[in-house]
Amino acid sequence: MIAESHQNKTTAPAVSIRAIKKGFGAGSSRVEVLLGIDLDAYSGEILLLVGPSGCGKTTLLTIIAGLLNPDEGSVQALGKSITALSDREKTAFRRDNIGFIFQQFNLLPTLTAAENAAIPLFVREIPRRQAIERASEVLKSVGLAHRLKSLPSKLSGGEQQRVAIARSLVADPKMLICDEPTAALDGETGFKIMETMRATALRSDRCVIIVTHDNRIFRFGDRIASMADGTIHKVEQSC
Repeated sequence: MIAESHQNKTTAPAVSIRAIKKGFGAGSSRVEVLLGIDLDAYSGEILLLVGPSGCGKTTLLTIIAGLLNPDEGSVQALGKSITALSDREKTAFRRDNIGFIFQQFNLLPTLTAAENAAIPLFVREIPRRQAIERASEVLKSVGLAHRLKSLPSKLSGGEQQRVAIARSLVADPKMLICDEPTAALDGETGFKIMETMRATALRSDRCVIIVTHDNRIFRFGDRIASMADGTIHKVEQSC
């Protein structure tokens, strides 16, 4: 059953997931990971997808991003049927619409903070000077004005994650997909990272979906979708 959204019912969801099923393996070794997921996510909200390790959170997130195909069901995102797109079309859709933040910061060690944050613009063949200027603006918005020319090895874990946040936002995506963004950080740093994301990433025209099992950051979500054993058993507004 699809839970009621806090959004106006006339507002179309940014992401609409219907009857998604996914398993891995074959025969007696096959494991069914997702057992028929229905879920909506809206622009202007942070949706937290929570649950214990192995419950299917990351698998579902990967399907939403078009990085993995479901066995059954459909995903509509930003007016596109993701499950109906070709691999090339999915790649273009991600490039043009989605920013990613992961538990591992995935920064290139030989590039400065500004260069790392500018990578999505380099991929789009934006002129280097323009790309660095844009990346520097976003880094300043996440509190790293003093770290623009620093290499990752000179940054703390929290600063590296801020660079990753800037990288995810630099191309102005309509969706932000985050997989355990605070798991590699201590509690205080994770709290500050979520404050930064709430302040800089959330906009009325952007949908933010975060997979986490870190209950310390639940307060930062607008809604929380709780998963267990391949199903979503509850969707509620955050306190």
